[in-house]
Amino acid sequence: MKYDFFQTPVEFVKGVGPQRAELLRKELGIFTQGDLLHHFPFRYVDRTKFYTVKEVSANLPYIQLRGVIRSLVVRGEKRRKFLAGRFEDETGTIELKWFQGIKWLSTSLKLNTEYVLFGKPNEFNGSINIIHPELELASEAKLSLPSSMQPVYSTTEKLKLKGLDSKGLLKLQKNIRMSFPTSFPETLPQPIVNAYKMMSRTEAISSIHMPETLADMQRAEFRIKFEELFYLQLRLLKSKLLRMEKYKGLIFKSVGEKFNSFYHDHLPFPLTNAQKRVIKEIRTDCGSGHQMNRLLQGDVGSGKTLVALMCMLIAIDNGYQACLMAPTEILANQHAETLSKFLEKMDVKVALLTGSTKVAARREIHKRLLAGEIDILIGTHALIEDPVQFKDLGFVVIDEQHRFGVEQRSRLWKKNEVVPHVLVMTATPIPRTLAMTLYGDLDVSVIDEMPPGRKPIKTIHRFESHRLQLWSFLKSEIELGRQVYIVYPLIEESEKMDLNNLMHGFESICRDFPMPKYHVSIVHGKMKPKDKDFEMQRFLRNETQIMVATTVIEVGVNVPNASVMIIENSERFGLSQLHQLRGRVGRGADQSYCILVTGPKLGNDARLRIKTMCETNDGFQIAETDLRLRGPGDAEGTRQSGMLDLRLADLSKDGQIVQIARDAATAILKEDPELQNPLNEVINRQVEIHIKRTGQWGRIS
Repeated sequence: MKYDFFQTPVEFVKGVGPQRAELLRKELGIFTQGDLLHHFPFRYVDRTKFYTVKEVSANLPYIQLRGVIRSLVVRGEKRRKFLAGRFEDETGTIELKWFQGIKWLSTSLKLNTEYVLFGKPNEFNGSINIIHPELELASEAKLSLPSSMQPVYSTTEKLKLKGLDSKGLLKLQKNIRMSFPTSFPETLPQPIVNAYKMMSRTEAISSIHMPETLADMQRAEFRIKFEELFYLQLRLLKSKLLRMEKYKGLIFKSVGEKFNSFYHDHLPFPLTNAQKRVIKEIRTDCGSGHQMNRLLQGDVGSGKTLVALMCMLIAIDNGYQACLMAPTEILANQHAETLSKFLEKMDVKVALLTGSTKVAARREIHKRLLAGEIDILIGTHALIEDPVQFKDLGFVVIDEQHRFGVEQRSRLWKKNEVVPHVLVMTATPIPRTLAMTLYGDLDVSVIDEMPPGRKPIKTIHRFESHRLQLWSFLKSEIELGRQVYIVYPLIEESEKMDLNNLMHGFESICRDFPMPKYHVSIVHGKMKPKDKDFEMQRFLRNETQIMVATTVIEVGVNVPNASVMIIENSERFGLSQLHQLRGRVGRGADQSYCILVTGPKLGNDARLRIKTMCETNDGFQIAETDLRLRGPGDAEGTRQSGMLDLRLADLSKDGQIVQIARDAATAILKEDPELQNPLNEVINRQVEIHIKRTGQWGRIS
């Protein structure tokens, strides 16, 4: 068997051995020498640059200080204990904080001894501190590097206890370098390497760990990021090409009587230019002879449902049926109500099918559907059940598509002999770089314009100490006949604590807003579905003025009369979630408000999230900021685990490289769609390796 340097188990690297190998496997997923080489530095420290404490500000990146620890004290309560240290140089002192490894650090760190410190300054409650800094004794901090660029590796507390902190991992990288073969097999076609003047794979792997200059590090980073993004884009584009070849689309030849009648006589308000553009894009797809697979992005209230309806009318005009699948019964009911209202003066038959539909009514719908007597079927997962058979399904709309699995969506495809056109909708704005990567095999349409006449929601930040004024404002809004949401966080890490917090808040609100003048609903994820639905329906009917809830109301409640959204502990929510919650109000003619309530102490990220929310209602601007803050791993709609197998590329920062990689992949597939050119043999080998590592995630819809 041929020796494979990359597949050699990691225990054979000098300095690892069986015990450390087991820890590397468990903590970082490093099994082989190749895995270790692909555990890239996440930043570099310029060892020639030292700051003084006086120069430190929260705006600085990771910095290096030289000084002594004057004191170490354990502070906080039982669950929230931390170790506080006072670090001093000749210009002043700065606080250090550790929340993990307290016992070990308390005994191993030496007071009044000179250390070199690496860390990121933060501002908290008006003062600067450094959380979990890396420290090494100044006497030992003279690493024999060929340059001043010291790589810093991510590690864990357990690895640190075994000497595998960042410095320990760097030693392993040096050891593995000693056994490097002369060169590694190339993983990109040579024409691409030449076209972009890239380093070879061997040079890039060597330089990423131990760059001699800043320019070397940047060239190595570009090469590695490009390769990751190139293969991701190539697989997405190849998947799209295969789908277009395999599935010939229904051809909608004309825009007929129902579409024109609705457009000229029944349109509730003029279409925005963005809506017109998207309808035109969808019409072009549906007449092309290829099966459409399009993602429609648009903020809450931008008019996606109206666009979807008008496209369904084109399908009906061409003799086909349409369906709309929503993730919850409440959302399905609301879509049925909205579409029925739009179509009340037209001869278009709409039916609703959910888990709550009675057996007799369900049988009747099945019968009428198969006979072609239903034009538009709206429903939940009930639509994908086997008994649901269409006479001729031509157009499928999937709302809030990230809530359905690929397999669930694919079952709708099989409801017709020729695969129907598919439009998937999301109200979660996705930054362009992320959309290109998560949905690179779909065509993307964006409604980036709100209907005229809508009043922008006013977003205000208030501290908990302003509770009395806040309650007074709520009472004045309720006096005007309006309704209010009050949302509490509920996250899995501390569900019990958060649920108590929610119940305590509910009891407090009931005391401050007593019956019979006020009525309060409560909804949270621990309730039975029928109880949850009962409370939501009471609020929808305006029988309760205040809805106390967790984020279960984030999607799927449309109450035009609700004008105030209060988000408690809003510092604990992500930006996209805050924006989604805000979208629950502002649906009627009244001025609406979103009030972000926080405690007095805010970290840098929380402060930026609150500031962003108060400054803009633009979902795409918010999504860009959210991507920068959180990275792509948390992005709503990530399709399958393993898809974003990116070890170095960062979608929040590398948009330009995403585009370059996509253009390169597009050019190759245009010239050689089957990748049969001998120059592209290397691509086929790499795609096979990628599939083995991440699984086959070709899109279905």
